[in-house]
Parts: sequence; structure tokens; C-alpha cells
Amino acid sequence: MNISLIGMPGSGKTTVALVLKKALPSYSFIDTDELVVKEENSSISDIFKNNGEKYFREIETKILEQVLSNDNLIISTGGGIILSDKNISILKEKSIVIYLKTSLNILFDRVKNNKERPLLNTDDLQNKLAKLFKERSKRYETAHYIIDTDNKTPDIIVNEILRLLDGKN
Repeated sequence: MNISLIGMPGSGKTTVALVLKKALPSYSFIDTDELVVKEENSSISDIFKNNGEKYFREIETKILEQVLSNDNLIISTGGGIILSDKNISILKEKSIVIYLKTSLNILFDRVKNNKERPLLNTDDLQNKLAKLFKERSKRYETAHYIIDTDNKTPDIIVNEILRLLDGKN
């Protein structure tokens, strides 16, 4: 069984995945964005700038397919991985998908000083974030489970995930 975390940039996917890994030591942690960077030997910002978002999404799908041919993984995905129907299908078929749902105000506070997110590198971050949230929400909500992360620590979120997983066994 694999566990995939999806959600907006700043929703805490990587942070929660790392805490979840400690609770499930037989699992390995994978960050799809890190694997894309490693595969391309280039930052995400540079991939977007030099090759475009479409190219990035193609690499992201290739990485996802490779990763999900394995088992016992906790996967932190890129925020836009759900833009592809193929990716949603792969994720749902090969893993338990958990959407870390986070409100716009909290997302804004978390990402406002981060210049490493190419889609959020804009002068009007609040509007851009709101637009992405609106565009992606329905896709995120196709996850097997949705966890509201607002005002919760990573430990509390992980305990909720463990309870959900316990119900699966």
C-alpha cells in the first residue's frame, strides 16, 4: 500500500509526509518535486522558465509512474500533479490518496515569502493563489480522504491519517 498526499502549495504535504514516515518506519518517503529536480538536474523554477509547464507536467507524470510501481511509499506530490487526469487515475489506483485541505489565508501566509514556486512568483499572490485554489479544488476533492489541516499541527494531521488507515485494515 502507498499513501499519496495531495494539496495546494503550502498545504504541508512534505512536512506531514515526513512526520507520517516516522510513525510508519516500514515506509519510504518520496517527494515527486525532488525527483523531478534530480531527474532534470535543474530547479523547478528553471524547468518552468526554460522548458515550460507542459514539459514539467510530462516529467512529473513519468516520475509518478515510476514511483508508483513500488510499494510501501509515502508520497508528497507537487501541488499541480492533479491537473492531469492520468495522474489522478494512477494515484487513486496505486495509492491511498489524502487531500490536505488548507484555507487560502493559511496557504498565503505559508507561501508569501517563498520564491521557489514558479506559479506563485507573482506580484498579486493572493489573487493567483485564489485562482489556483478554485481551478484545482474539485480535482483535489476526488481523493479517497480529505483532511482539513487548518489550525492543526503535523502530529494531529498524522494521527488523523493513521486513524483513517487503521480503518482500511
